[in-house]
Amino acid sequence: MAANTGTKLKPLRFVRTFRITNASDGKVEFELDITKDHTNRLKIIHGGTIASLVDLGGSLAVASKGLYATGVSTDLTVSYISSGGKVGDTLRGTAVCDKMGKTLAYTQVTFWDKQRNLVARGSHTKFVVHAIASSTPFTPPEGAPIAEDGDPSQSQ
Repeated sequence: MAANTGTKLKPLRFVRTFRITNASDGKVEFELDITKDHTNRLKIIHGGTIASLVDLGGSLAVASKGLYATGVSTDLTVSYISSGGKVGDTLRGTAVCDKMGKTLAYTQVTFWDKQRNLVARGSHTKFVVHAIASSTPFTPPEGAPIAEDGDPSQSQ
């Protein structure tokens, strides 16, 4: 199938302003600097951007349990509570893996604006049977830079 050359979607623009600020077993904190690519016609963060972050955050929370593969989504829900910001604002999120079972992993992701107002919350369930069976604990490649204490400029 030929690539759609008429699309304006640029996947890398989404992730260039995304960063993990803290990670521990089952919990990942992150930020997204909102750019025009993340907004809707009202010039505020698009609900689809937040839904994508629920997917990504839930997967990262599962990965933080030590898995390289994170399974496949079985369901994803989002409740939008207030506007998440506009271009130039930073959206903050926390993803938690509430339970990792033999077949399913249950995650929740919560979002705040710069004033720490609740913006949205989502849940993401993942089918992890094959991920657990095929995964070995993740270790960074030799020589990979690793941030210490949440400061990405401090690498080993």
